[in-house]
Amino acid sequence: MPSSVTANSESSPVVAPQEMDVSYGSRSVRRASDPGYTRVAVHDREEIEEVDTVINVDDLLRSRQFTSDGAPERSLAGEEYGNRTCSERQDSVRSLTEEVQHIASETSLITRLSLTLLRFLGFDLFLPTGGHKPRPAVIFVTGGAWVIGYKAWGALLARQLAERNIIVACIDYRNFPQGSVSDMVSDVSRGIGHLCQNIGDPNIGGDPNKIYLVGQSAGAHLGACALLLQAEKQITDGTAGLTWISSQIKAYVALSGGYNLRNLMEHFDRRGLYKSLFLRIMKDEEGLTRFSPECIVRSPSFRDAVALLPPITLVHGTADYSIPYEASVEFGETLKSVGATVSTLLYPGKTHTDLFLQDPMRGGKIDMLTDILAVIHADDEEEQALDAAMTRPRMVPECLLQFARWVSPF
Repeated sequence: MPSSVTANSESSPVVAPQEMDVSYGSRSVRRASDPGYTRVAVHDREEIEEVDTVINVDDLLRSRQFTSDGAPERSLAGEEYGNRTCSERQDSVRSLTEEVQHIASETSLITRLSLTLLRFLGFDLFLPTGGHKPRPAVIFVTGGAWVIGYKAWGALLARQLAERNIIVACIDYRNFPQGSVSDMVSDVSRGIGHLCQNIGDPNIGGDPNKIYLVGQSAGAHLGACALLLQAEKQITDGTAGLTWISSQIKAYVALSGGYNLRNLMEHFDRRGLYKSLFLRIMKDEEGLTRFSPECIVRSPSFRDAVALLPPITLVHGTADYSIPYEASVEFGETLKSVGATVSTLLYPGKTHTDLFLQDPMRGGKIDMLTDILAVIHADDEEEQALDAAMTRPRMVPECLLQFARWVSPF
């Protein structure tokens, strides 16, 4: 069975067997066992900051209510408020001010810690067991409607690929509202760059000449954006300063993605991803165009970058009601029209989650997995023969899979 490892881009302290801390940045934040403190770890140095008991602001303000002229309001508490001297009232106002300032300070601390946690982006690394030769590596970008994406969503596919002697890194990225689409694409690009630079490390054992990019749903969109925009940067700015170039990706496989956001906005609105929210995720109307892979490819400024793209495979189920399969068909046609190498695979009757969840859990011969392996092992006849004979055991009873398909919002 493959081992699951969580890796750090700068340092890799082992926190559990076959697990490492995760961060593209250099800071980490975690809550200490004592609930009265917040522990902040910066590299190898730890600082302890005391956090006082949280104060209920409403109770505090109700206990000290004053009129506009500074006199206390009369209340059911009795005449003691009316008998206060001016000095007492001033002391009370001063105390209230200090307490509110303390609350503001605590709020600022919590906000800073939250922002630091947002930098805690990384990847889960799945390593095959056995064998010594450099292995192919897949960089996987998970879906999640740009709101609930998480690297762990790729664990099922990653384990299946690792059993076929393939390294898989499931990378993470910020979700809305922690970040907008530009932040997500930037996070994905940083993750790709880090892995391209380090996949050949002897502790990982990857083949730098066999790196594949795979994305699913929103991850297919973000992966396509990262790939296309990186190729565009190579043309406009050159390769100096880039952490990776598009030619390092041997092939891109996009599963059930959406590639023209402007055309899909009304569909998403009907499905519950409301237009007002979607525009905030994409920043504005301009973002719908800037971060639509189909629009990027159609732009005249992109024509010189087409030759830098790797072969692209678009995969979609025809019963997908989350993102219509026409999204992949139209993107494929757009890519072909500018001379890119692309193939589009449609699975009759498959929904958005059938390909990625229900079918793998159902076991047997999994079409999507077979097609991904065909891309990765295109130059290896021995591995192709093993792929053709591969079947998976059933993981879940059929009645539960049908129920999951019925209740799934995707």
